[in-house]
Amino acid sequence: MPVPAFPEFPTNVPTHPLLVIDYELLKNGDKKEMDKLWDAATVLGFWYLKNHGADEDVEKMFDMGAETMDLPMEEKMKYERGNSFGYKFAGSATVDASGEPDRVEFFTIAKDDALAWPKQARRSYPSTINSHMDSTIVPFVKKSIEINSVILDIFNDKLGLPDGMLLKFHSGEYSACEARTIKAPKNLPVGKMALGAHTDFGSLSFLHNRLGGLQVLPPGVEEWLYVKPIPGQAICNVGDALTFLSGGILRSNMHRVVIPTVRLLVPKPALNAGPKFFFTRPVNSLMLRPLSDESPLIAEAVRKLSNEQKEAFAPGMTAYDWVGKRLRYPATTNVKQADARN
Repeated sequence: MPVPAFPEFPTNVPTHPLLVIDYELLKNGDKKEMDKLWDAATVLGFWYLKNHGADEDVEKMFDMGAETMDLPMEEKMKYERGNSFGYKFAGSATVDASGEPDRVEFFTIAKDDALAWPKQARRSYPSTINSHMDSTIVPFVKKSIEINSVILDIFNDKLGLPDGMLLKFHSGEYSACEARTIKAPKNLPVGKMALGAHTDFGSLSFLHNRLGGLQVLPPGVEEWLYVKPIPGQAICNVGDALTFLSGGILRSNMHRVVIPTVRLLVPKPALNAGPKFFFTRPVNSLMLRPLSDESPLIAEAVRKLSNEQKEAFAPGMTAYDWVGKRLRYPATTNVKQADARN
């Protein structure tokens, strides 16, 4: 499917610049680029990633997403998610304390199913996903794992952890890692929230976005600011799990999704092919806590935390239970938890 033409991102909305990280330099061990990544991950928790090499896989994911989200509602509901994987319909969560429903629908595909294909590891999916598994989803998942593994290894060294510890915590058993395709809302006022304020609850997020709509709330800033989508550059961010493991050194920052300001100018097929994600999350059995015993740097960071922050960084549950809790609780609870950590 040819890539549709998209209008320019508007210049009259407030945006927040992100550091641009070159994945090729990271992969080749460039120390300055690693330091720049560290700055991005510890200050805002968001960055652009260029030269990631996933462009072809991402384009195929957009085609798969358009086909899947165009399925009849009756067919999509056959695959409604139970815990994390499957179909989420619009309105099944809230965006704020008033109880206003969210406006996003999406399909999530378990990393475990992609890597086990053609065997089923976690659950079944509609034909539009199955038919693209070999050609599209498996390559996208494997490339995303490769990229985020490089980043995790860099964080591992920067935190002074034993070699390979973070990678060990993200491989070898089932996890909530997933690929996600989202359908952009339509017939709604521009600027309306589609997904409420939240932090991501995994370790790393790898976002490919054409239309925009992502907003961040930088530290010390009271105004939500757009993150401008840049062709060929992914938007990456730190999630809660890495914040917990690092004792707050790595920052899981607040963000939300609003109806893109360019949405009304985009053809309908492009709306069906909304953003594509890969979420890297720890193995289910990992107990989420600061790794103070394994790293003097983390131990020192924890010593400086308030009692409230120490409690927030050690939720006393496994990664599996944390995912379940975050899926059950409304966005307003997520905001309060994030405020306690900041």
